[in-house]
Amino acid sequence: GSVLPSAIHFHMSTEEVEWFNRYKKSLATYMRSVGGEEGLDLTQDIKPPKSLYIEVRCLKDYGEFEIDDVPTVLRKKNSQHFLPRWKCEQLIRQGVLEHVLS
Repeated sequence: GSVLPSAIHFHMSTEEVEWFNRYKKSLATYMRSVGGEEGLDLTQDIKPPKSLYIEVRCLKDYGEFEIDDVPTVLRKKNSQHFLPRWKCEQLIRQGVLEHVLS
């Protein structure tokens, strides 16, 4: 990840801190370069996801949603969709979608 617990950071040498800061910048640059417009947050999940697609419910009307391999989806309040996880994560954080757990 890009954040270290203070107990670990406290015991690091100057060279280790410099290396870690370069690593954070490199990781951030890479994550912005993949995953479309929003980027891909590799630090979000502690465990790898079991599925690349998730079921989501729209919490409010939000217009059309285009994905390369999926037909255009109209996001209307209370509609449910099975969509790629990486395209939904930002909208879940924004409160537009919610992950439907089965």
